[in-house]
This record gives sequence, structure tokens and C-alpha cells, in this order.
Amino acid sequence: MDRFGEEVLQVITIIDYGLGNISAFVNTYKRLNVAVSVAKTSGDLMGATKLILPGVGAFDYAMLLLKQSGMHDAVNELVTRRKVPVLGVCVGMQMLASSSEEGYLPGLGWIPGRVRRFDVSLLPYSTHLPHMGWNDVKPLGSTSLFAHLEKDARFYFLHSYYFECEQRQNVLAQTIYGDSFTCAVNHENVYGVQFHPEKSHHFGAQLLKNFSDL
Repeated sequence: MDRFGEEVLQVITIIDYGLGNISAFVNTYKRLNVAVSVAKTSGDLMGATKLILPGVGAFDYAMLLLKQSGMHDAVNELVTRRKVPVLGVCVGMQMLASSSEEGYLPGLGWIPGRVRRFDVSLLPYSTHLPHMGWNDVKPLGSTSLFAHLEKDARFYFLHSYYFECEQRQNVLAQTIYGDSFTCAVNHENVYGVQFHPEKSHHFGAQLLKNFSDL
């Protein structure tokens, strides 16, 4: 309901700034019978009630493409002033931070923290990086984003950097790769997951449904 008591159509808007598995998100939400749209311009963001910020590749390149898309300021307005829920995925989660060791450009700064590279000296594996494949995810406490995923949830990862939160209360879930690291974050209306729910079969579909139900 809006402030006049009228029904508001809930639509998941995928931010397409040139990176990420856009079609995979769209297909998952269509299978879930959840309304979904794709935004390629700031005008496409009008009326968005929930946002997904995907991303793959390098931090600086992702930030540069978002700015070049013309959607950076509109997305920032929706998230910081209008408090529209947003879910950052993979590099999209890292973009929520203030900065990254991978580059020099500032992040969105929506969740206090810094993106750091895994310390390979702590990884007891012959192939150290990237962290690639399926891994267990452990939610810390009760959270709606991980409803029905509290036990035995496994997700697909592909990354060499992780989000180091400044504030412990913003950590939603952790994963072990050599040592434990933050794989999901939340502050107010901002959520992020390091793994790829769109590639994680029924576990990922459940998480994306949970986000649409927030």
C-alpha cells in the first residue's frame, strides 16, 4: 500500500548497466510468477519497488559502467532517499562498499566496509583463486532473506575478493574458504550476496523469492 492506502504493484527491476546475468534473473522471476522488468536507462527505473544490482568482473570497471549508463544518480536516489530495497549480487554486492583493494574508484558507500582480496597464504588448496564452485552458506541469526534456507543451503561462488564490513551487525551470512568470510550483508533496505543466486538452482530461487517478499 502507498501512503494513500492504494495497492502498489510490486515489480523487481534488474539494473542492466552492461554486466551480470540479466536473463537468468528475469527467467527465474518469471518461473516464480513474480513481475520483473529490466532497466537500461534512468527512465526505466521510474516506479521501481525493488532493485537488483548484478555484476561480474572487476570493481572499477563495474563502477565505471554504472556511471556511464546514466543510472548511477537515479539508483542512488531510489536507494538512499526513497529507501527502495536493493539486492547487490557478486560484484554488485562489492559495489555497495566504500572502496575495494581491486581498484581506485569509490564504491556506492551504502554499507560501511571495504572489499579485500583473499589472503592466499590462508588457503589450503592447490588452486587458490578464484573461489569457484558450490559452498555452504551459514546465516547469522534469523533473517527474512534466508527464510527456509537456514540449514544445508549451498550457493555457487566465483570471486577473488570479499566484503569486509566495518560493523558486525551488517553481516548476514558467512562462508568458509580457508577462513570464514562475509558472503551476505544488510543495512536497512540494502542487501548484498557474494554468491550467484541466479546460478544456484532451488536454493537461489528461494532466496530471490524471499527478496521479492521482503
